[in-house]
Amino acid sequence: ALQSDGEVVTAGATLARIEGSLASILTAERCCVNFVQHMSGIATLVRRFCDRIEGSPVRLVDTRKTRPALRSLEKYAVTCGGGHNHRFGLSDGVMVKDNHILAAGGITTAVHRALERAHHLVKVQVEVENLEQAVEAIEAGATVLLLDNFEVEDLRNTVTALRARPESL
Repeated sequence: ALQSDGEVVTAGATLARIEGSLASILTAERCCVNFVQHMSGIATLVRRFCDRIEGSPVRLVDTRKTRPALRSLEKYAVTCGGGHNHRFGLSDGVMVKDNHILAAGGITTAVHRALERAHHLVKVQVEVENLEQAVEAIEAGATVLLLDNFEVEDLRNTVTALRARPESL
């Protein structure tokens, strides 16, 4: 490799030099090019978003929604672009989503059940859709909030309101 992972590369730059038989190089070439394009595309897009939020207290975090067999590589590409990984697998934390809240009969019950069953070092994240739900989740003991599908202004107002609370996250 002629470039390091995460390094900004200009158009037309040579990324690597390959040696071997012509037949083996031609056999693997298309697959390798597609793979490098895919991972570079992830890192490049993440870098664009990270550049936009630079200097703010915001952290860009990925999801577990990756292609089969490529999770660790795609998550690595996110870090090469300056982002952070959220969870690698379901066991890395508890996420209380809308369907869990509905099944439990409310946010408070869902969070309490999650806290009762989770290891004491595991964070309990709750997906909320408005400020009222966010406050209820915090009061129930959630350690992380996912502000789902918020408009930018609603996001700002919710974060401001939560930071003003003495028990904010």
